[in-house]
Amino acid sequence: MKNRDKINFTLISLLIGFMLAVQFQSTKENETRDTRDMWEIREDYLKAKELEAKLHQEIRKQEELLAAYQTDEEYGKQKALEETLRELREEAGLTEKKGPGIIITLQPVDYIPDDMPADVQVTPEVLRRLINELNMYGAKDIAIDGQRVVNSTTIREIQGETKIDGYPLRRFPIEIKVLAEDEEGAEKLYSRMQISTIPDEFFIDNLEVTFSEPKEMIEIPAYTNPIRFGAETIKEEGER
Repeated sequence: MKNRDKINFTLISLLIGFMLAVQFQSTKENETRDTRDMWEIREDYLKAKELEAKLHQEIRKQEELLAAYQTDEEYGKQKALEETLRELREEAGLTEKKGPGIIITLQPVDYIPDDMPADVQVTPEVLRRLINELNMYGAKDIAIDGQRVVNSTTIREIQGETKIDGYPLRRFPIEIKVLAEDEEGAEKLYSRMQISTIPDEFFIDNLEVTFSEPKEMIEIPAYTNPIRFGAETIKEEGER
């Protein structure tokens, strides 16, 4: 029994005890006071009835309070459940996210819009390395060309075309939005990526990588595909 319930129970018990004591005293006085007239007896009776009415009123009040406490407790449980569900949805990437971060742009070297060389594409291996490195340096949320990256995301080549969760990465430039924990985290992420060797690996595939200055607000879309359970790190093909 909770403390407040114990207090309520104690108050009611005291009131009942007090009423019983008054009734006992009235009975005792009735045995010794034979000289009371009808008016005195009537006055004692009215006092006893008034006390009984007050006791019943107090009991109803305490019952209402107890019911309110129980309602508040159930409401609290519901709110806690809703909060837990919200956190789980955020962790799974099922909600939009906003915050400080950086934007990475991939495009062919000497890029000319609508004139992309046919042999230029993002390879799954290098893209996975980039994501793993971003995670290692403190990235909280990532979206590639508008596709949210989650724990179960797959990046692979299908029929000669690189796809992320089935979505083809065929149009340049490709934007990779990266959220950090806070503005300081965005600054650190930017600094670390400046000395990364990842751009060199993309350059081998004739792709240029540019990093934006840390931005105060970047918006990343929610994950829209069915969730599949998998490892936290996006593994490269051949890894176990």
